[in-house]
Amino acid sequence: MEKKIALIPGDGIGPDVVAEGVNVLNAVAKKFGHSFTYETVIAGGAAIDKWGKPLPQDQLDICLHSDATLLGAVGGPKWDNVAPEIRPEKALLGLRGGMKVYANLRPAVMWKQLKDACPLKDEIAGEGIDILVVRELTGGIYFGERGTAADGRSAWDTEKYTWEEIERIVRMGFEFAQKRRKQLAVVDKANILNSSRLWRKVAEEVHKEYKDVELSFFYIDNAAMQLVHNPRQFDVIATSNMFGDILTDEAAQITGSIGMLASASLGAGGPGLYEPIHGTAPDIAGKDIANPLATILSAAMLLRYSFKLEAEAKAIETAVGKVLDDGWRTADIAGREREALKASGKLVGTKKMGQLVVDYLNS
Repeated sequence: MEKKIALIPGDGIGPDVVAEGVNVLNAVAKKFGHSFTYETVIAGGAAIDKWGKPLPQDQLDICLHSDATLLGAVGGPKWDNVAPEIRPEKALLGLRGGMKVYANLRPAVMWKQLKDACPLKDEIAGEGIDILVVRELTGGIYFGERGTAADGRSAWDTEKYTWEEIERIVRMGFEFAQKRRKQLAVVDKANILNSSRLWRKVAEEVHKEYKDVELSFFYIDNAAMQLVHNPRQFDVIATSNMFGDILTDEAAQITGSIGMLASASLGAGGPGLYEPIHGTAPDIAGKDIANPLATILSAAMLLRYSFKLEAEAKAIETAVGKVLDDGWRTADIAGREREALKASGKLVGTKKMGQLVVDYLNS
């Protein structure tokens, strides 16, 4: 198989972790007989520094003409004082809108090897947490009409959804639930918001096609509480852009390992966008400290969803599991064993962790 991958190293630790993602992809290509080529895209703060805009059209075009895009991270304090319309985060909105990726898949998985890092009590976390959040990505309040009054004393943002925008998200939620534990929770605020009442109506209609899946509804405030009270009750969650933004960060935190969590943004057949959920961490950029595993696992999702290479994706995930089984850790996931790991030589940096995954993959 020959495929072209657009690489967006981005800012901060983005270049550090993307480099290791590429090393693992190259190892997969060699092991399984594929050919991956890459083209680098400058976006986010790096693009602001170079061109004064976070995502020039010619850089977006590279992504559109690739088979998939792997993104590190964008943003950082360096650009906190730039005009709102050119903030680095605008690159993310531009990529999502331009690539027409409307669904963000965020698995929140507690790796058994990192159970001690989970902030929840053992009786709550149990043997593990495995939740998939399907977040709507190109509609809702982040893309609705907004404005600020001339006197600066009032402002507004509009939450708006169409039937079609909701249907494609809940349908995707049902599809994934069928392949998992057959439970779909739709999170909304239907007791207050008209748009949320439409989410419920659409979900109930689509449910008629997926009767083997149990459908439940949660208000956003209750869902946030239930995630820390009883996270194992959730299988797949489908929700709006803003609510998904909030819940996925909470779900990431309860797994205890934000440096381990990958994500995929998918659309209707075009190239997908894959990225770790962590930030740019500029204080450790270039210091060989950052954990590359979330980016490596994002590369596995890229192989699974964009290239339909399930065996190759599983090979990466298995290699990551073996690395953790054998006690290798980066500083962010070392926990209370940090000093012991350091003494034993198993506390490693970005490059070593990436190479370990390659080595285990090849073995």
